[in-house]
Amino acid sequence: MSTAIVVGGGIGGTAAALALVGRGWSVQVLERVPEVEAVGSGISLWSNALRALDALGVGDAVRAHGMAEVSAGVRDERGRWLSRTDVTTLRERFGAPVVIHRARLLDILRAALPEGVVRTGISVREATVDGRVLHSAGTSCADLVVGADGIRSVVRRAVCGDVAPRYAGYTAWRAVIDLDEPLTEFGETWGRGRRFGMAPLADGRVYCFAVYNAPEHAPGSLADVGELFAGWHHPIPALLAAADPHAVLHNDIYDLPALSTFTAGRIALLGDAAHAMTPNLGQGGCQALEDAVILGNSVGEPNGLAEYDRRRRPRAQMIARRSARIGTIAQLSTPTAVALRDTAMRLTPASAQLRAMATVLDWTC
Repeated sequence: MSTAIVVGGGIGGTAAALALVGRGWSVQVLERVPEVEAVGSGISLWSNALRALDALGVGDAVRAHGMAEVSAGVRDERGRWLSRTDVTTLRERFGAPVVIHRARLLDILRAALPEGVVRTGISVREATVDGRVLHSAGTSCADLVVGADGIRSVVRRAVCGDVAPRYAGYTAWRAVIDLDEPLTEFGETWGRGRRFGMAPLADGRVYCFAVYNAPEHAPGSLADVGELFAGWHHPIPALLAAADPHAVLHNDIYDLPALSTFTAGRIALLGDAAHAMTPNLGQGGCQALEDAVILGNSVGEPNGLAEYDRRRRPRAQMIARRSARIGTIAQLSTPTAVALRDTAMRLTPASAQLRAMATVLDWTC
């Protein structure tokens, strides 16, 4: 039986383990943290990700625990629509996206794995191209090592050497919030160098995020964020006021430069370890799920890892570039540039938006 070690037990790593188990592999997932915390954020699973989850056999379970998004678009600070997504056509053309808490998604993926596959509390120090993994519990060897250990991946060093993440120029605060009133619309609000996004979850809570231009590692507090978005349209101030400071995530936003390869020897990289991207397209987790399915499909073929690299690297890097461009536009801060951006968005027909989405969402495995 072929063996695999997956370094990293997040969404991409757990999905990769599920794909490999489905191919008859013996898999061990090594996860650094001792347990998954419930705090965190939501994730939008677009149609491409849902097809990947269907291929893994958990698509229906995810849909049952997720919230089908009901309305979408981008507004300005006063709440006036800059663009509206044609939700009916979106559903008919691509299928409805789903919003789910990341912890819930991870629970579903882990529950589909055999008992004992995921080993928590194990830190990996090094991986080598011959399939050896040095970690806090000793040394393990396998036919395949999957580097799913995030943007600051240890495994990536064996494939590409040291690759420094790039700061995008903006920082993000994320939270899942209990709100007294139901939220029936989701989407983003764009201002001058600032953005706010919100989406309802199936349990009645709201996932939201606040993004603003800032120097790297700039200090800040939730109260500071509230001041930055004071006066923005309802329910943005109410959401920030209701956020628990102890359950809010604050992260500077980074991406990776385009790697020359996702594979070396017996190692394959996936997710943020391979193509960490800014969150502007909502595709980071979605692309990790695509990676997992294609990796599982490729390992049984001749030159399987080369095939995985051929199929995944161009697409993931294209989406990362597009996401970075959207972030540049969304974070414009000068009055003239923002006015031009907002006017262009109002004049762009919904049909053009759907055509632009097709290259991302029209993915099949």
